[in-house]
Amino acid sequence: MAVKIKLKRLGKIRSPHSRIVVADSRPRRDGRAIEEIGLYHPVQNPSRIEVNSERALYWLSVGAQPTEPVMAILKLTGDWQKHKGLPAPAPLLVAEPKADKRAAFDAFAKAIEEGEPKGEAITPKAKKADKKADEAAEAPSTESTEA
Repeated sequence: MAVKIKLKRLGKIRSPHSRIVVADSRPRRDGRAIEEIGLYHPVQNPSRIEVNSERALYWLSVGAQPTEPVMAILKLTGDWQKHKGLPAPAPLLVAEPKADKRAAFDAFAKAIEEGEPKGEAITPKAKKADKKADEAAEAPSTESTEA
């Protein structure tokens, strides 16, 4: 049986994500898989790539052939280089963990209860003197265009 390591597409329209699977090469793209060995989410920034290296190396060693997209993913993770005995690539970018919204909310609520100021405005308030100066500067320029 010809075994391939390929992508099984999942997700909605314009929101694709894939699983890296080991499957028979003859059935359709999203058909039954022998084993799932990883994930690929291209829409996230940076792309989320998770591969079970142990299983990927096993399937490569018994003769499974990766498709071109999977070969590119395996080269990024370094599994292809391990299989071929080449030097490892640079590590992948990993998304930063998101801040805990609940903790931020609790800290803000506690600060308000203690009477601390809510924070400073992003843009400073315009002073009345500045407004009058701006109006005076604009007035002569409009009169000169009418004359």
